[in-house]
Amino acid sequence: MKLGLIGLPQSGKSTIFSAIAGARGEEKTSRSDQLITTVKVPDERVEFLAKIYKPKKSTYAHIEYLLPAQAPSAAGAKAENAVLTQARICDALIHVIRNFTAGGLEPDSEADFRKTEEEMILSDLVVAEKRIERMELDGKRGKKPDEEEHALINACREMLEAGDPLRANPELAAAPVLRGFTFLSAKPQLVIINNDDEDETLPEWKRNPPNVEKLVVRGRLEKDIGTMTPEEAKEFMEAYHIQDSVLDRVIKSSFRLLSLISFFTVLNEEVRAWPLRQGLPALEAAGTVHTDMKKGFIRAEVLSFDHLKQYGSVHEVKQKGLVHLEGKEYVVKDGDIIQFRFNI
Repeated sequence: MKLGLIGLPQSGKSTIFSAIAGARGEEKTSRSDQLITTVKVPDERVEFLAKIYKPKKSTYAHIEYLLPAQAPSAAGAKAENAVLTQARICDALIHVIRNFTAGGLEPDSEADFRKTEEEMILSDLVVAEKRIERMELDGKRGKKPDEEEHALINACREMLEAGDPLRANPELAAAPVLRGFTFLSAKPQLVIINNDDEDETLPEWKRNPPNVEKLVVRGRLEKDIGTMTPEEAKEFMEAYHIQDSVLDRVIKSSFRLLSLISFFTVLNEEVRAWPLRQGLPALEAAGTVHTDMKKGFIRAEVLSFDHLKQYGSVHEVKQKGLVHLEGKEYVVKDGDIIQFRFNI
């Protein structure tokens, strides 16, 4: 799962990214000068399972955060479009909004949000119109368009022409047929309000955007915390009334935004947590672990983490009749410990 940081120039995207990467992330640079940090998702259940199974290795779930490269020769709208284009590959967006004075300019967080939102809507509208034009051209050549895709794309165009982001209609935004278009305004969005060091408040907006989550972050403070020892960080956070690091808060929001759960496997002497979208079946979970498991899927042996914690051992859980075999349509639940039976 990958989330991309977007926002206007001087909003503090690099500062927020550094705060996230500085805590537990491993920062790396790609060929296009994009910055990507892969962070471990803290989960006490992994530690508990390690005590039960005593594996040689424990692996936590991971999430990637992307800071798009700035086009060196671009400015203004072109620079913003370059950032948005790179963010299309992401599963969700982290929209950083400036809420501090910079270069003599007072903050207007709502106006800044609207500006980027309008850019995304316009960009998506261009994509939708091009597809509709292509489908109409194919129709004239005798190629019958896919009726479902045609209806959905037209519904997208109507929303976008009205100035509404596609995420305002969650069912439309999540339609599998539209996935390949990577519409920006359809992506789940976390809005980070980047405040001054002494400001803990969330600014009031006249009109709250649909289906977004807001989070107040004091970016410069959080960036400094990421460079401190655990003891220094604890003292610093207490002084500034910060209960959880920006990374922990962003991870929790990321899981909510993407409707993620975690399931666990014990395989080849490794306990591992796997992120999975809520509501997906065992067959998809098997494919997350390995494509061969999905191809040759037979059954899934499932036990609940809560039951394991309650009874203390796999043997006791089995004695209680709480280990069950499930087929490929079984909907995986958060905390499921799964052994996939497959044959290739």
